[in-house]
Amino acid sequence: MADVLLESFPPEWKVSSPTLFTETPTSRIIMVRLENGEQAVVKQLTPIGMQEELRGAHYLDWHDGNGSVRLLAQQDNNLLLEYGGKRTLLDHLNEYGDGAATSIYVDVLSRLIAKPYEAAENPHEFVPLREQYSSLFKKAKADANKGLNSLSVEVAPIADRPLSDHSHIQLLHGDIHHENILHGKRGWLVIDPKGLIGDPMYDTANMFYNPLDRDDLRQSESRIGMMAQTFSQAFNRDIRTILGFGMTHACLSASWHDEDGNYDESNRSLGVAAAIQRVLVSAG
Repeated sequence: MADVLLESFPPEWKVSSPTLFTETPTSRIIMVRLENGEQAVVKQLTPIGMQEELRGAHYLDWHDGNGSVRLLAQQDNNLLLEYGGKRTLLDHLNEYGDGAATSIYVDVLSRLIAKPYEAAENPHEFVPLREQYSSLFKKAKADANKGLNSLSVEVAPIADRPLSDHSHIQLLHGDIHHENILHGKRGWLVIDPKGLIGDPMYDTANMFYNPLDRDDLRQSESRIGMMAQTFSQAFNRDIRTILGFGMTHACLSASWHDEDGNYDESNRSLGVAAAIQRVLVSAG
């Protein structure tokens, strides 16, 4: 198996000791050693991954290690990536609590959004946030046509407002959560970006929505309020905008689950959205 894996890598990378870590519909992740003995990761994209994940590689290349793992090399469907570390922010949360994990997240996102975005620097087709939200708008329209006053119908205008405001435009990770932030030799870094473009406060949304198996946190109004206040102060943005992204992203996730026929998870997502909505109403 190791010999077969080695033969699939560009020989000029001079990597060794390949070990298959995991496989997904979009990629397989292989742990390797660089010529200098340091650990690294090869991400081999499937045909689906070539369509969906190359934008993430361009995102990593643009950041060049500032808050993210480095893209060390790319050839065809092979990505050679810096090893981010074994410890996740979820591990840190479980050991030190939600507040400590949130503080680390703020530091990571602050580094990611510190670099100003210039469209001319990035010819790659990053996905606009409005396109990211297409499933929610589709669901809201379908429900409205049926005469349903669903939460999707209610929040669609709230999602539309920041998407129509182009005063805050940045390259976005698109999926920052506790298991996509790792700790290693260079500290806390993000992995697995989606490569979106829009308001950077969208990258706070998944923190409300995660950890996925902790509904006690995800639906805690006190936690939602404290987290939103922390983000508002750290990034100097209106707390209602931040809560709005958290709520609408949860509804967006519900619409994705509906499309997959996973109605139990859709209802869980709507539970998160409803909890954030209650905090948003109280915030005025």
